[in-house]
Amino acid sequence: MIQRGPGQPPEFSDVAAVGALTDPVRLALYEYVAGQADAVSRDQAAEAIGVDRHIAAFHLDRLASEGLLDVAFRRLSGKQGPGAGRPAKLYSRSARQIEISLPPRHYEVAARLLAEALTTENPASALGGIARAHGQFLGARAWQPQARKQSARRQLERAATVLAEYGYEPAVTSRQATLRNCPFDALARDYRPVVCAMNRALIDGLISGLGIDDITTEEQQRRPGHCCVMLTRRADVAS
Repeated sequence: MIQRGPGQPPEFSDVAAVGALTDPVRLALYEYVAGQADAVSRDQAAEAIGVDRHIAAFHLDRLASEGLLDVAFRRLSGKQGPGAGRPAKLYSRSARQIEISLPPRHYEVAARLLAEALTTENPASALGGIARAHGQFLGARAWQPQARKQSARRQLERAATVLAEYGYEPAVTSRQATLRNCPFDALARDYRPVVCAMNRALIDGLISGLGIDDITTEEQQRRPGHCCVMLTRRADVAS
């Protein structure tokens, strides 16, 4: 895909990152660091918001562990060699972007797929292939060598598990899985033929990337907020 989005689990949890900023001291430190043109030390940050150095260090390291700050080491004196002292631990705002939506939405994914299609001579024809390739990439990340040896029911459950990671909220029965959330809901309401075709191609690609043979996709009756795609077993296989 494309950086992050349905199917590509993030290295960090956006929810956890937002939760880290609920602490007022931590939020103040983040705002201070983010507002500086250069990386800052623990001493600088502590002095700026009026807390002890060890408190600042604890919270700065927590922000770094959530991917909100980058860490580097540098001697602030500029001196080199023996006697120059230990490098200071410095913090700067990371390039990470956070997006939280409930229920899950992934409009950036759609934007990137559509933008890639626009670089081709025939965007309308290219979009399906681009979306499918992205889905295959996402599925390959979760591929398991035993996938083709599993029963159709187990394959269905496996596909649903991966789709759940991308916000589709599947409801699984023994024969099918309905997807109770559309990650592209607002776009699908205004541009349904294009967006639903793109979404189905993405899910088809994901199933292919997972190495699943006995599951296929079907279009289901549109319901507000629900995905237009349903997963079904191709044929009955002993469970």
